[in-house]
Amino acid sequence: MVAINDNLSQSIEALRAHKLRAALTVLGLTMGVATLITVMTLVQGANLYVEQKIANLGTDVFQVARTPFATTDFNLVIKSRRNKRIDYDDYLAVGAGCRECDAVGASADFTTHVRYANNELVDIDVIGHTPNMADIDTRTVEHGRYFTPVEDEHGARVCLIGATIAEQLFASVDPLGKVIRIGTEEFEVIGTFEKIGSVLGQDQDNFAIIPLRAFLKMRGSRSSLTFNVHAAGEQRMQQAMDSVRLTLRARRHLATGAPDDFFMATKDSYISLWQSISSAFFSVFIMVSSISAIVGGIVIMNVMLVSVTERTKEIGIRRAMGATRQDILRQFLTESVMQCLIGGFIGVGAGFLFALAIRTFTSFPASVQTWVAMLGVVMSSVIGLFFGIYPATRAAKLDPVVALRSE
Repeated sequence: MVAINDNLSQSIEALRAHKLRAALTVLGLTMGVATLITVMTLVQGANLYVEQKIANLGTDVFQVARTPFATTDFNLVIKSRRNKRIDYDDYLAVGAGCRECDAVGASADFTTHVRYANNELVDIDVIGHTPNMADIDTRTVEHGRYFTPVEDEHGARVCLIGATIAEQLFASVDPLGKVIRIGTEEFEVIGTFEKIGSVLGQDQDNFAIIPLRAFLKMRGSRSSLTFNVHAAGEQRMQQAMDSVRLTLRARRHLATGAPDDFFMATKDSYISLWQSISSAFFSVFIMVSSISAIVGGIVIMNVMLVSVTERTKEIGIRRAMGATRQDILRQFLTESVMQCLIGGFIGVGAGFLFALAIRTFTSFPASVQTWVAMLGVVMSSVIGLFFGIYPATRAAKLDPVVALRSE
């Protein structure tokens, strides 16, 4: 039996003797592994990013609205448009009737333009909030203050703006105390929010928040409200959800057994939807990158078969000098696995570099995790073993007498 060190040295010498062929063989597997690593780091990063920024309700908050929050069923969205709007009286009834709720806030939004002096921004998300949304919403006021219950009750023309509006309309001046025009109405800026950033390329700071009563004066009954309900603890939250559901069903005169004509969502609802979407893309990308890796494995098998044919006399000499079939089998398997491991390590490094470059130069996230690198190396080893078995077996089965006669 040939020692492991001798086996490795013989394999290295064999690869050195055909450097170009070995390099081209490794290249195919490198591309497959690099593609796999890049895809997995991007998907993992996107999942983490969504958990942190899209589902920003908090663990003890759920929402209620006329239309679904998280669904891929377009027909359900169209059907929900016929549901009765959730109005301000519903908000008062839920707030008064839910003893399990720590706080019940309401919000609504529409898109319009915002103007200050000679500068105008379009497609700004204008959000109406009740005053207690300051404690429920996860956005943080960086400068200034939130509006008071008295200001909301009187529909005061005050607002808070996101970082994008503050940067683009007030690049060199303090926005606090300035008057901006939202749609056709003028509002005094009393606060600005901390910068949130982008989520998958979508600016999350392009908004202005105004008192809900002022919002309703602008929009009338055209908007349906969204409730944001805080209830501490999993059990208490479930009780609060049941209480809100019963209150709304009673106000809407829904018969026993009839489905709800409103929708509820928690942080987990958003994460679950995203994971179902990302898993579909992930599966497709994995299949594509796996095909590349398999093609690399097939290339390795073909090259190893050529190598066996070229080295028939060498195999015969080694057998004549006492090498067993197992020794020949191990040598060719070692050569196959070594090429795959080299391609795997290079592919892992290239994949991480691509992912980091994407994260650095674009807004798309990437999460580099150790287990992804380990998966790439393991996959390379498996490919090396699988596609190296047939050439190695063929080499081991050569008759030494016949092999010695070959030229």
